Amino acid sequence: MEYRTLGTSGLTVSAVGLGCNNLGRESTASESQRGATAVVSAAVEAGITLFDTADSYGKTPGLSEELLGKALGRKRDDVIIATKFGLDVKGLNGRDFGARGSRRYIMKAVESSLKRLGTEWIDLYQFHAPDPNTPIDETLAAMSDLVSAGKVRYIGHSNRPGWSITEAEFTARQEGYTRFISAQNHYNLLNRNIEAEVIPAAEAYGIGVLPYFPLANGLLTGKYSSGKAPAGSRLTHSRTNLLDTADMEQLRLFKDFARARDVTELDVAFSWLATRPAVASVIAGATRPDQVRQNAAAAQWKPSEADLRELDVIFPPAK
Repeated sequence: MEYRTLGTSGLTVSAVGLGCNNLGRESTASESQRGATAVVSAAVEAGITLFDTADSYGKTPGLSEELLGKALGRKRDDVIIATKFGLDVKGLNGRDFGARGSRRYIMKAVESSLKRLGTEWIDLYQFHAPDPNTPIDETLAAMSDLVSAGKVRYIGHSNRPGWSITEAEFTARQEGYTRFISAQNHYNLLNRNIEAEVIPAAEAYGIGVLPYFPLANGLLTGKYSSGKAPAGSRLTHSRTNLLDTADMEQLRLFKDFARARDVTELDVAFSWLATRPAVASVIAGATRPDQVRQNAAAAQWKPSEADLRELDVIFPPAK
């Protein structure tokens, strides 16, 4: 496993992280504590140190954090726990009045997450989605206080556009608040939109990018290049419209590209992301230990400049 610093901070993370959105997810092998522990243990054994969750994950909000905390147990000191706040958690943190970036809400949310995770600190506390009802300076001031109190060590954000990243950076510098060190955004070969503004902003401000959905909900695994969803696969029961709108010729060319280099589509999807500017760790979910091991090994292929140019032809860069 390769390890990298997150942006220009001193926080070191594994090049592949475990997305914990499937811990406690209904009708999955990782729905139970036993299944979640098996996935987490496989990740630790594979050298994964970054475990990314959120207070909204699980069949009931907060369940993923609870399962992760118990699964890590004594291993907690050896890993990086990243969790998020800011999405609707159906009253889990009390009434939020639609202002989930407010000081009032953040102070409640962090205490709840610490308790569920069974830890005294959160390594990376991430603002899950922009809050149009709260000024960014209030959010940054509250998160800075958490860092000063030792409850949080670093802060990050998720799903913010380029202009919003710049606003937060400017505000932190002007007011002396703790800066965001990470940006978690949707990014893969099929969705390169963040290359237009988010990636340049991240590079300019020393922010580490944490891509999620690296396999585009499975479209980049090679399972669907025939245009049909295999029995039991994700797209037979979730987001079935993705297969209807997918470019099958594009996926066929992708399959041919991987076969010509004697690697899998999974290897190409992960390794391509790992070469992108500012990307520190690729966040990938899993429901079984074998999936974790495959994901952990997937970023080891090193594409050449010619390989990258060919991928740009198959999957054009963002305009």
